[in-house]
Amino acid sequence: MSVMFIAVSKLPTKHGLFDISVFEDPETEQEHIALSIGIPISNQTQTINPAIDQEDPILVRIHSECLTGDAFGSLRCDCGPQLNSTLELLAKQGRGALLYLRQEGRGIGLPNKIRAYALQDQGHDTLDANLMLGLPADARTYEMCKVMLDHLGIQKVNLITNNPAKIEALVALGLDVVKRTALYVGENPHNAAYLETKKNRMRHIRG
Repeated sequence: MSVMFIAVSKLPTKHGLFDISVFEDPETEQEHIALSIGIPISNQTQTINPAIDQEDPILVRIHSECLTGDAFGSLRCDCGPQLNSTLELLAKQGRGALLYLRQEGRGIGLPNKIRAYALQDQGHDTLDANLMLGLPADARTYEMCKVMLDHLGIQKVNLITNNPAKIEALVALGLDVVKRTALYVGENPHNAAYLETKKNRMRHIRG
């Protein structure tokens, strides 16, 4: 895996003071971000942090980029509320990390995501809209998470997710996911069908 650590800095937010670490894949020119709190981080690009002392698993969320939800407050999804609730939870706990992956639209990119939105406007669900465009239902990959968590020194993970596929992906990479924390936020009339599709057709756990 070619993803490498680039730099770290402090990032004060409305939720609390985080460390922001940037990682880059020179092959794809994609950058990925880790927001962490309560975890010592080396600023040396060639140094991997030693495993941190963790009797209990560390709270971690893998959050895929969603410009419409994260930045614009779209009600078509639950991404924005999930992002903010996670940062609030990490700040409250005082220890944990959010991995922000630059995989817009479950990996299909922003232009295709908006094309899929247009098909959803016609009554197709989020999965069928992707397939009608000749795209996979979910094109995301998670191998960069191993590099990022290794750099943070996190070995045991309490994964904040409703998606079993993320747990399976991390386990396949050799990570020790010992616990799952559910995150049910952001439900509204505009995304009710979207959430039902994720539950009924994409194995997401709801309630």
